[in-house]
Amino acid sequence: MKIQFLGAAGEVTGSRHSVEASIGGHIVRFMVDFGMFQGGREASVKNLEPLPFAPHEIQFVVLTHAHIDHSGLLPRLCAQGFSGPIYCTGATYELLKILLLDSAHLQRADVERAERRQKAGKWRGELPVALYSMEEAELALGQCEVLEYGNVLELASGIELEFRNAGHILGSAIAIIDITEDQSRKKRCVFSGDIGMKGKLLMPDPALISQADVVLVESTYGDRLHKSLSDTEAELIEVVTNTMNARGNIVIPAFAVGRTQEILFLLIDLVRRNLLPHLSIWVDSPMATSATHLTQHFFSQLDKESQVTFEWFKKNPGALDLRFIADVEESKALNKIKGGAIIISASGMCDAGRILHHLQNNLPRSQNAIVITGFQAYGSLGRRLVDKAAKVRLFGEEVPVRASIHTIGGLSAHADQAGLLDWLRGFKSAPKSVFVVHGEPEASAVFAEAIRTELKWKNVLIPERLQTYSC
Repeated sequence: MKIQFLGAAGEVTGSRHSVEASIGGHIVRFMVDFGMFQGGREASVKNLEPLPFAPHEIQFVVLTHAHIDHSGLLPRLCAQGFSGPIYCTGATYELLKILLLDSAHLQRADVERAERRQKAGKWRGELPVALYSMEEAELALGQCEVLEYGNVLELASGIELEFRNAGHILGSAIAIIDITEDQSRKKRCVFSGDIGMKGKLLMPDPALISQADVVLVESTYGDRLHKSLSDTEAELIEVVTNTMNARGNIVIPAFAVGRTQEILFLLIDLVRRNLLPHLSIWVDSPMATSATHLTQHFFSQLDKESQVTFEWFKKNPGALDLRFIADVEESKALNKIKGGAIIISASGMCDAGRILHHLQNNLPRSQNAIVITGFQAYGSLGRRLVDKAAKVRLFGEEVPVRASIHTIGGLSAHADQAGLLDWLRGFKSAPKSVFVVHGEPEASAVFAEAIRTELKWKNVLIPERLQTYSC
């Protein structure tokens, strides 16, 4: 069996792993995830690169969850000749309907905006390229097949798949793939996908797996520990209180799926416990609005504490003013609000979407606050804000950064180093091979060494992109 690492190797985005197995004298090739690279020009180049093999050679894709860095190039793959099934959980499939279509829409909008600016003589450099169309995204959705948690499905002769809950976002899964090659014993490969924090908002704790021969484990925050939920709450309360007292606005760039819902539940819960006063919250992201409604649909998959908070808000709707923005004109109207608003908008890394307009209008005013609640990849606008840039370029103009910038890491949907090690301790014995992926180089290196030191596991590897290993 061979695994080739085509993304999320030495970086956080672009998760896609090719697996090759020899069964019945034939090579079976499949992919685990097929995500988009995100963050700057280098990512755009990688998204356009051809695969080292023909897409039609792939028999099926196993998708751990719906986030674009894991799913975002599926329409392009299908358009280029992949015609097999894409296996995912039911909630992931419902989220894909939102995310992939939105991704296609944003790409088309970016191209059209750039073309308009080029005609007006205001565009420098090459025009962006749309990776796929709305129609191609729809076709990819038609290739999805649902497998719910705990069920085992034979994907091909000698290959079985089971999903377990990863506790990361709605529908997120750990993929357990059992492979029996010719004249060999069964090998169990476990792909972590993205592992959630124990005790986090909304999601249950990630499932523990007792045995594996090969493990691919993410390392997004493998070099650090998150703040506790109580410390996170205290920091958020302080930012909200100070900004509201200064009559400013709070702008929260947030991933539309998962993070927006967590922030909403946290703010609602803080009001419920009388730790914050009545709040005025605007969610300005059509995708986040759809994802929030979907979260309500999958209510039974949430953790018990979140269910209690949600029920309380349904009984006390006047406890805070929560509005979901529908159209562009409503979104533009938010720019007239000079104080007292909490605006949650996508994208989470500030690279596209309506958040750019809210940053353009709110960054120059010192009484405002920008609250960063998620990972910001190298090259992204969000990363430049976190790194304390004095000014940023938005829509071709230099915008001064006078608003205060706050990074609240305790809301991460990813486990920290301690959480990842706890998940790995669920294996009763050391896997034969552990591959540390989905992390920037330093995070992966620190985490790999923590596995060797804390767990005494020996064969811990950090693959480079395009590298192939025999297992």
